Amino acid sequence: MKKTEYKPSKKFLENYADILVNFALGEGKGIKKGDVVQLVAEEVAKPLYIEIRKAIWKAGGHVISDYRPSNDEEYNIDQDFYLHTEGHQLEFFPAYYFKGIIDQIDHSINILSCTNLKSLQNVDSKKIITRSKIFKPYKDWKQEKENKGNFSWTLALYGTEALAKESGMTLKEYWNQIIKACFLNEKNPIAKWKKVSKSMKSYVDKLNKMEIEKVHIKGVDADLFIGIGANRKWLSGGGANIPSFEIFTSPNCKDVNGHIKFNQPLYTNGNLIEGIELEFKDGKIIKSSAKKNEKLLKEMISAPGANMLGEFSMTDKRFSKITKFMAETLYDENVGGKYGNSHIAIGSSFYYAYKGDSSGFSREKLKKLGFNDSIIHSDIITTADRIITAYLKNGKSVIIFKNGQFCI
Repeated sequence: MKKTEYKPSKKFLENYADILVNFALGEGKGIKKGDVVQLVAEEVAKPLYIEIRKAIWKAGGHVISDYRPSNDEEYNIDQDFYLHTEGHQLEFFPAYYFKGIIDQIDHSINILSCTNLKSLQNVDSKKIITRSKIFKPYKDWKQEKENKGNFSWTLALYGTEALAKESGMTLKEYWNQIIKACFLNEKNPIAKWKKVSKSMKSYVDKLNKMEIEKVHIKGVDADLFIGIGANRKWLSGGGANIPSFEIFTSPNCKDVNGHIKFNQPLYTNGNLIEGIELEFKDGKIIKSSAKKNEKLLKEMISAPGANMLGEFSMTDKRFSKITKFMAETLYDENVGGKYGNSHIAIGSSFYYAYKGDSSGFSREKLKKLGFNDSIIHSDIITTADRIITAYLKNGKSVIIFKNGQFCI
């Protein structure tokens, strides 16, 4: 691998690992002695990978490593699979292997560290989506275990030269965004995260008390109504994703009407999609377009369940320390800036957005409640000015989000 001009200090990396292991997992409580943690990382993220392993062991946990080679200037490892396999290989799913992992682990940490944001730009988009569909059982097993309260996960970002270049920053500038966003420079980062989480929870509690039936997202390029659905609750990060400043829910996927544009690009499946516009009727996307890579967007939407919503989210600019475009959804869906951000995700819902115990519910019952099921869960973001109005069960309406912040 090419050596970089900048590497975060050992102290920052130790703080990062401490946050991920002892706060992010276990819904803000960290892991327990004897817990098994799956750790997924690429070789470019080796410095953070090493510190996370140490943190897991110090906490009394066990590590199952999934340590992968990174793409570089000589090898496009992501693309190789699609160029050198046939149909039956594309559809191969090692079920025993993945079921065994899900049965064994209590938590997972996935370190994002892209070294080639367009690694699959020369691959047929149908192949990419077909491969995604094959892995749906693995996603379902994780979701079922999480819904029963027996599994937690988190994502984090390790800055790379490729991400920094795509964002128009030096690697040091890029890492400065990560350091600020994750409070790695704080004397006690976990205490800081708990304080921020408590502040966010105050808005979550207010939203949950309002009994919202529907929200209206209005802007110069948006006029969209989203039915929240019965027995829904609003949620905030709590460790699933570091950083996470968003407040979100999984709405009634059958009750979405109107249109919306997105001013932020979407990096997905080794490709870049720009200028996305969507129109919904009775929950389904009836029109979709993109200024770049429209074919991939339409292939994604054609996957079962991907033509409906799985998430609606708002990020208050007062919480987020992210001020730059980062070319990574984990950060771009949490950006602060002038208007914060709002975003939707097409595809699968979060079943834990149900107000009550849904662990015993069948997928059919969850679908009847308006929860969506899909192999796709793709967040699409806008930082444009939005006024978001809530329509309440008592017939009143209240503006809940304006000028990039909650106003409740």
